[in-house]
Amino acid sequence: MCLGFHTAHAASFDLSWVMRLFMSSTFFLYVPIKQIIEARMSLLQVSALSKYFGGLKAVDNCSFKVEEGSIVALIGPNGAGKTTVFNIITGLLKPTTGNVSFNGEVITGLRPHQITRRGISRTFQITRELMEMTVLENLIVQSQTKTIFDIFRNRFLDREHTRAMELLDFVGITHLANEQAKKLSYGQKKLMEFASVLMPEPRLVMLDEPAGGINPNLLESIIERIQELNRKGITFLIVEHNMEVVMNLSHYVIVMAHGQVLTQDTAEAVQCDPVVLDAYLGEA
Repeated sequence: MCLGFHTAHAASFDLSWVMRLFMSSTFFLYVPIKQIIEARMSLLQVSALSKYFGGLKAVDNCSFKVEEGSIVALIGPNGAGKTTVFNIITGLLKPTTGNVSFNGEVITGLRPHQITRRGISRTFQITRELMEMTVLENLIVQSQTKTIFDIFRNRFLDREHTRAMELLDFVGITHLANEQAKKLSYGQKKLMEFASVLMPEPRLVMLDEPAGGINPNLLESIIERIQELNRKGITFLIVEHNMEVVMNLSHYVIVMAHGQVLTQDTAEAVQCDPVVLDAYLGEA
């Protein structure tokens, strides 16, 4: 028995650097090749992560990796711990134990804005717009201010205004730039939030249920934009309950249940895994 959806092709990675290193040094005599490849590819690494709320283990010894240039889905039943993991990675929660590394640096304990500056942006299950501000202003406040003085420079504002307008054009809502955010439809707010997380020019974009509550046409548009950005090198980690989206969009899938990682494999392998079927359907 399998979850019956078509799957995306696996991600491909340029390993020419491995051959160059092999030809130019004797480093491989001392370090296993697999270890070097994993270190090079892993943009995000979650190691033995746990989060307890009193006696509740929301996340329990969770470990996984996200390779640079990939689209990864993080799935599991309600209460599996997916959003808690997202909140720990992005600094909204501190783990009870364990570490998160990004681009080779431990980011555990950093504040959300510090993590954003390192190249991670995220959305939420429920959009978090600044309702009294315009759509354009909602994007500009997400930009990376280098120093306090940048705020008062016209050069800074011009640059961020241009980028914000380009991103609104990318998601197709340029005509709403001067509209108050509170007047947008739910789907338009989703598009604004998606554009907003791209303002800091992230290397990793984390999307929390991007397909939730939107119509099929808008969903198709968002998927196309995710794929386009991924082709340009942006990595995605996506929490999603729409299994058809997961199976068609993801290069590989991480499955969680009861706060633990059950498996991490290709979409094709995961949809027929008896452990995954048991977690979702209650039978292996």
